[in-house]
Amino acid sequence: MRTRVCDMFGIDVPIFGFTHCRDVAAAVSQAGGMGILGAATFSPEELERELRWLDENCGGRPYGVNVLMAESRTEGAEQDLQRLIPAGHRDFVQQLNERFEVPPLRDGAQDGGHGVARNMGLRSTHGWARPQLEVVFRHKPVVLFSALGPAPADVVERARQKGMKIGGMTGAGRHAEKHIAAGADIITATGYEGGGHNSDVTTMVLVPEVIEAAAGRVPVLAAGGIASGRQIAAALALGAEGAWLGTVWLPSVESDFEAGTIEQMLERGSHDTVRTKAWSGKPTRFLRNPWFDAWEEEGVPKPLGTPLQRILIQPAMTRIAAARMTHIMPVPIGQVVGQLRQRRRVRDIMQDLQKEYLDAIEHLNALQPAQ
Repeated sequence: MRTRVCDMFGIDVPIFGFTHCRDVAAAVSQAGGMGILGAATFSPEELERELRWLDENCGGRPYGVNVLMAESRTEGAEQDLQRLIPAGHRDFVQQLNERFEVPPLRDGAQDGGHGVARNMGLRSTHGWARPQLEVVFRHKPVVLFSALGPAPADVVERARQKGMKIGGMTGAGRHAEKHIAAGADIITATGYEGGGHNSDVTTMVLVPEVIEAAAGRVPVLAAGGIASGRQIAAALALGAEGAWLGTVWLPSVESDFEAGTIEQMLERGSHDTVRTKAWSGKPTRFLRNPWFDAWEEEGVPKPLGTPLQRILIQPAMTRIAAARMTHIMPVPIGQVVGQLRQRRRVRDIMQDLQKEYLDAIEHLNALQPAQ
C-alpha cells in the first residue's frame, strides 16, 4: 500500500488519521501513517500546548494540522453578533434546557472539552483561524489542511517558507479547483458518510469527481465511510492515493472521550447518526441524540447560519459538557460507527487496516481469470 503521498510526506502507508486528540495523532504517526490534529476545538493557548507536545512525542515522525479557514468572512465581536440572533431561537434553546434538565454551571466549573468552551460560536470563522495559524507556524507540522475554504494566499506563502505542504478539504469538484488554484498540494474529498462537516455527495461518487477535477495535478485522499482495510482498497480502486480516517479512532484506547460516550459509540449502528445544521449552521454529522432530534421536530425554529448557530447554542453546550450529560452531548461521528465494536490501541487498528487491505487485494486478484 504505497502511493506518491508516502514519498511526499515520508510515511510508510497512505493512512491519514484525523483527530482532536494529540495522543491519537501521535500514535497514528508512530505507526507509519500521518496523524492530523484538528485545531477547531482549541484556543491559541491550548493549541500551543498541543503542538509543542506533538513536536516532542511523535518520535520524529511527521504530523499535520487541520484549521477551519472559513471562506465566508462573517466576522465581528461576539456581542455584536449576538444582536442578530432572533428571540424565538433563544426561547427554543431555553425550552431545550428545561426539557433535558440541563443544570446551570457551578462556580468555577470548566467546560467538558471537545470544542464547547468559551467563544465556541466564533470557532468556525476566518478570524478565529488567524491566531491559530500563528501558533501553527511556530511548530513543525509537515502539512496544513484548510477546511471550509481554500487557504488565503498569505497563509500559503508562509507555509511554503516553513517547508509545509498545503492541503484542502472539499465536498465538490468545483471546490477542489479552488483549493488547487490557491496552492493546495493535496486534496481530501470528504463524502456524505463521514463525521463532522462533509459533502451532500457520497464518497463513492465524490472521490472520482474530485479526482477528475484534480486531473493529476495533486493527489486526492478519500474520506467518509472508511474504517477498514477493505474500504481503503475501495478508495484506492476509485483513484484515491490515500485514505483519511476519523471515526475509527474515536473509541481507541488513546482517545480522550469519556467512557460513557465511548460505550454509546460501541453500541450504535450505521443508522444511528444524523446530519444536522443544529451544531454549526453547516451540515455536520453527529451521533444521534435527543437534543439534535429536537431540532427536527415540526414547528421549531430552523438552525441559523454560521457562526450565529454556534453562538446561540454555546451556553447550553457548555453546561451540557460540564455536567457530563453524555446522552445529549454532541459527538461528531461517521456512519461507520456501526463497524466499531471494541476498544483497541491505535497501533493495532493500523495493523488490522493493512492486513484487511492486503486480504481485499488478494480477493480481487483471485477474481482475475487464469492466463
